Amino acid sequence: MQVDHLLRLDRLDLSLVWGDEALLGQEIGGVTATDLEDPARFLQAGEIVLSGLVWWARDGDPVKTERFVSALREAGAVALLAGEETHGEVPAELADACRSHRIALLAVPAHTSFRAITEAVYLRQWGELSRRPTDHYALPENVRVDLDRALERGAAAAELLDLAFAHLGTPACHLLTGSGRTVARTATAPELPARRAVEALRGRHGTTVRIEADDSVFDAWYLHLPEDDHVPPRILHEIGELVGRHRRRQARRTAPRREAHEELVTRVSAAYGEVNALEEALRSCGLADAAAYTVVVASSGNAEDRGDAAAALTEALHHQRAVAFAAAGRTEGEAVAVLAHEPDPGGEVAARLREVWPLLHACRPGAALHAGVSDPVRRPADLRGALAQARYALAGARATAPAAAGVARLGDLADLRTLLAGIPADVRAVYLDTVLGPLLRAGRSSNATLLETLEVFLAHNCSWARTAEALHLHVNTVHYRIDRIQALTGRDLSRLDHKLDLRAALLCR
Repeated sequence: MQVDHLLRLDRLDLSLVWGDEALLGQEIGGVTATDLEDPARFLQAGEIVLSGLVWWARDGDPVKTERFVSALREAGAVALLAGEETHGEVPAELADACRSHRIALLAVPAHTSFRAITEAVYLRQWGELSRRPTDHYALPENVRVDLDRALERGAAAAELLDLAFAHLGTPACHLLTGSGRTVARTATAPELPARRAVEALRGRHGTTVRIEADDSVFDAWYLHLPEDDHVPPRILHEIGELVGRHRRRQARRTAPRREAHEELVTRVSAAYGEVNALEEALRSCGLADAAAYTVVVASSGNAEDRGDAAAALTEALHHQRAVAFAAAGRTEGEAVAVLAHEPDPGGEVAARLREVWPLLHACRPGAALHAGVSDPVRRPADLRGALAQARYALAGARATAPAAAGVARLGDLADLRTLLAGIPADVRAVYLDTVLGPLLRAGRSSNATLLETLEVFLAHNCSWARTAEALHLHVNTVHYRIDRIQALTGRDLSRLDHKLDLRAALLCR
């Protein structure tokens, strides 16, 4: 592994401070991390040196810098990788010393750990050693050069796949997400419907390699070849590494778009705000002047990780190729998306989401993925109301199947339970205490018995005989308990409105 190879590893995000072609072409023999002022006795020739620069001070003695860098030169170190976390940047004084002693200098950003660099070096060295006896299992040098050039000019994933597999006869290969969406495929690969793709990823036939990138289980990428042993494993893993680099570059390029999405969702979520600012946010996301808008709110059931909900919702919407959208994570495990589309009188957005939702759930069977879909609105000013609708529908979906997965529209609120689910928890708590407070007071041993009797009585349409049978009681006992409940709550269970009051309060628990 050479020094410039480290610069090409996107996941490390290193940057070159100083070094010419000759220095960057040196082979790396090992790694040493140190923050000693004079590390000479701990260094060996051919190593790169990692330093957090704790030994350096902005108003310190320049002799320290000279001593440190000269120790690297005398030991035969091939490069210094200086961390930016301690001082916020690599000191110019250190760069001058490295230039003077001809030591390549690379900057390590605060978010990159020295451990990641060490692992990258030794994993690369291990890979090179492991394939030396069987060089035909590695990508040919000319193919790697072509792929690096294509990557640098921003080639699409499909072109990269064709280039990578061309010397092998371009076998069929799909680049898939965990929910079966085809990101790219080689020219010889047929179209693969999402459901069949999911079956292929989880089946026993073919070869599958996960692409290592910053992703979640919902939007992870996989290389899948339908034929076993058609491509040597080492070549397939090298191609996977290249695709991972492509994805990380793509993520950096789309960072401004993600920021625009977050701004739009923030605007829509605000209780108040100028319509002009909302329209400008829509324009920044490419969603202005749409015929109709729909808001979707999703929850992963994991309040600690809003990224799960955002990744799941974004992946679901990527399956809808004809719909433009902006999506972003919010607090407490919630994600919000604004969709721009043609008029949707029949609830087609919700229908398409329902088709793909089980595929997302299969990525993480234990996740309680739910989504609420608003009715379409035609004006940006109505988006805040649409968000309220979507949240109400989401609450109904969770109330209907809390441990499963589902998508609901506002029109799916078909009973009292789902209707009440959308009411804020603190409002439900006040209503519960107002209606059933006397039955809920602590210290009364009979309260649980009275509540159970009330639930069974209402569930059996206020039939004395059937309630007595269900509770294994005498009818007179049921009469006594119901009279007690009416006295404590002030409700008359012969009246329909009072029955509904008590039933609603029970559902608010």
